[in-house]
Amino acid sequence: MQTSNQPSELTSQEWHSLSEQEVANRLGSSKEAGLTTDLANQRLEQFGPNELTGKKAKPLWLKFLQQFNQPLILILLVAGAVKAFLEEWPNAWVIWGVTIINAIIGFLQEWKAEGAIAALSKSVTTEATLIREGNKRRISSTELVPGDLVLLNSGDKVPADLRLIHVRNLQIDESGLTGESVPVEKNSATLNPETALAERINMAYAGGLVTFGQARGLVVATGNNTETGKISQLIDQRTNLTTPLTRKFDKFSKVWMILVLGLGALTVAVAFHNAYNNEALETFRNVQPSIAGALEAAIALIVSAIPEGLPAVVTVTLAVGVNRMARRHAIVRKLPAVETLGGATVICSDKTGTLTENQMTVQEIHAGGQKYFVTGQGYAAEGEISFNDSPVDFQQNPILLECLRAGLLCNDSHIEEKEGNLVVVGDPTEGALIVAANKAGLTQDAIAEELPKRDVIPFESEFQYMATLHDTPNGPTIYVKGSVESLLKRCTQIFDSQGEVISLDADALHEEVESMAEKGLRVLAFAKKSINPGRQNIDRPDIDEGLIFMGLQGMIDPPRPEAIAAVAACQNAGIQVKMITGDHATTAAAIARRMGMEKNGQVQAFTGTQIGEMDDQTLANNLEDSVVFARVAPEQKLRLVEALQARGEIVAMTGDGVNDAPALKQADVGIAMGGAGTEVAKESADMILTDDNFASIEAAVEEGRTVYSNLVKAISFILPVNLGESMTVLLSVLLGRPLPIEALQILWLNMINSITMTVPLSFEPKSPRVMEKSPRNPSESLLSRDRIKRIAIIAIYNWIVIFGMFEWSLRTYPDHPEPLALARTIAVQSLVSGRIFYLLSISQLLPNLIAKMKGTLNSKVGASAIVAGIIGAIVLQILFSQVPLLNRIFQTAPLNLTQWLICLAVGLPMIPVALLVNRLDPPN
Repeated sequence: MQTSNQPSELTSQEWHSLSEQEVANRLGSSKEAGLTTDLANQRLEQFGPNELTGKKAKPLWLKFLQQFNQPLILILLVAGAVKAFLEEWPNAWVIWGVTIINAIIGFLQEWKAEGAIAALSKSVTTEATLIREGNKRRISSTELVPGDLVLLNSGDKVPADLRLIHVRNLQIDESGLTGESVPVEKNSATLNPETALAERINMAYAGGLVTFGQARGLVVATGNNTETGKISQLIDQRTNLTTPLTRKFDKFSKVWMILVLGLGALTVAVAFHNAYNNEALETFRNVQPSIAGALEAAIALIVSAIPEGLPAVVTVTLAVGVNRMARRHAIVRKLPAVETLGGATVICSDKTGTLTENQMTVQEIHAGGQKYFVTGQGYAAEGEISFNDSPVDFQQNPILLECLRAGLLCNDSHIEEKEGNLVVVGDPTEGALIVAANKAGLTQDAIAEELPKRDVIPFESEFQYMATLHDTPNGPTIYVKGSVESLLKRCTQIFDSQGEVISLDADALHEEVESMAEKGLRVLAFAKKSINPGRQNIDRPDIDEGLIFMGLQGMIDPPRPEAIAAVAACQNAGIQVKMITGDHATTAAAIARRMGMEKNGQVQAFTGTQIGEMDDQTLANNLEDSVVFARVAPEQKLRLVEALQARGEIVAMTGDGVNDAPALKQADVGIAMGGAGTEVAKESADMILTDDNFASIEAAVEEGRTVYSNLVKAISFILPVNLGESMTVLLSVLLGRPLPIEALQILWLNMINSITMTVPLSFEPKSPRVMEKSPRNPSESLLSRDRIKRIAIIAIYNWIVIFGMFEWSLRTYPDHPEPLALARTIAVQSLVSGRIFYLLSISQLLPNLIAKMKGTLNSKVGASAIVAGIIGAIVLQILFSQVPLLNRIFQTAPLNLTQWLICLAVGLPMIPVALLVNRLDPPN
């Protein structure tokens, strides 16, 4: 009977703790007739559609404009504005063009469809069967409201959060929400308020899939108020976190901005001082400075100091890493994740389907007092049953064969092929029993013909068993499958290995069950009973006593063999691997032991309940030695990731379910499974594994480390030029000399030349020892102390080359028609010559050539890219100085052969300088 127009306000912690009638009363609904149409319409208006909503995404134009909100880009925009104020429009448009190109690159890098909420919505939108005003109806799940009476049948998707009130043999796959690897048996019993989400067997949650049975349930939450909806809110609240790479570049940009502005201010101050105090430096100056000249010098310094080509080089380097990872089954959705994964210090992995096969497999059978082992993985009938390391002769082990036959007969599932994969239609545990029987040569079709089924008592959670009646050569026989507890109390006898009936030793049998459970095996018991000839049906009283115990079958979702090797490789590389799962702690710990995840010789596991009782400090203290976190709710997964990040760890999180989505988005790198993963997980992740294989993570880490190494090489190659150019401009201003290099020439070096010569570093192959090193310190700066020394030494060399060759040219070619243009061209070409030798010193081209001569070269890509980059740079520099159009644009002058050879010779001293800095800061 409906008692109110509005449902009482209750938290998700309370519905499972109320009786069926209390729930109906609180919801103002009826257990038999549901809501009235009028009341349902009122609530639809009050609560809104049963769908998930998220915050509005930023428009694309705003995302593009935000690319300009970077310190160094803003400085370039101002520099361009100053050039426009001085009516030097070509220079202004070139500078602005550089900023626009960088903005486009950044926009393309960061732009993505924010589809996580939409994917969540798809996961719960379906058709629903319900009862309103006592009549059965079929409506869209979006029209459901709190208090609706919903009917569930096998194959249905649960359309909202329901408190179950009438249940018959109901099983629901909730793996996407809870991480439980097998369907959950449901009933309508009232539970304790403290019952964990994964153990609320009287609830059905939105997005779950009914695999067996029927039920009725009252809707207690819709839309964003469902458990799935709360996950969507957790995702929505996660801002797009900056990665370690972007954080380092932000820090670098701020430091570099301060340096640029400081040098710019100093340049302007000195230039103004020189402009109004001519006498002080009259002997050092050839050109009278002016206010415009002061601004020109300041802009030249600013342009020289800003590494305009670096964003493009970073993007290309990351893109190369993306392509390499794609070839190794890892699809990257967000570019910075490439480098971030290479710096991961902790990988938090889901268990089901990630570390394991997600296919239940029988691995141990106890029958007739003997213990048998089963080989093979998953649902393929490959493998064998052995005893004492030898294949079993089934004729000599009749009770083993009978135990397997019972698993095949007490079975409502079957295995079929879909899209090239074997899948179970029904309960995964029953699928495992089918495969185990297949390995003994038994098939469902043959058994059904040999032993026709006459009746069945379906599984009910109240009784914890299933029974079938079959015609056999020995007369009507009942086969029973169920929990150990339910069958043992109905048995007093057991078959020995030869089929003789003996007394049952319950204590010994319990020891066997405990031994199997410690290995993480899910144990099912089997028994049978002969009944009077002519019987065509059975009832529960027939099962209450007189059963003869046959044996046990223990099954588990086994770990992937390649995942075991991958975990070991990650640990050797100094990366911690932790399992975060919604499954049972015992099962999870057993899998962890099989995978070699012990720490200090043991597997320490915590449950979600224990985590909930810990304060932040206690949790942080337990994170170091613990490797398994079981029965973990979505918000607890999120808390674990945040706690690890608070300790300074770089966290990679793998997952495939809806329950993993918030933690995937919070992690530094979220990794979703491409096959078994939900769309929610994929949209929340930074990376997707196309083969659902944890082993691919090892390959991705390897590529990520290589990407970081190549990025460091790029920075070490680009910044010395910027610093050398800045020193040249500043010294020229201090001495009152003409600028050895102008703003547009600097832009040519920083954009065209730098990109041409630096991009090949993106293709550098991995170091042979890349996975033997410990993860780099997350707090390590892009500019370490040794790297700063390297950059400073090369910058000083570049400054000497630019300034020295400029002054030498002015004195050597005073009668040239354009002495300044010629001197600046010689200075630029000499600098590029030195850069070529420097590039050779930090690349793997020369080591690869040596390896090729020894016959051990393992990569041609890096070498060919470096050669192509050098050739490209040479061609562009020839055009830069020899083409009249470019002469006019960049104020350069053509060089003769002698001048070219001089520029080449000036670059040679870079060789010993490069050898020195490589000792200080090894490039690999």
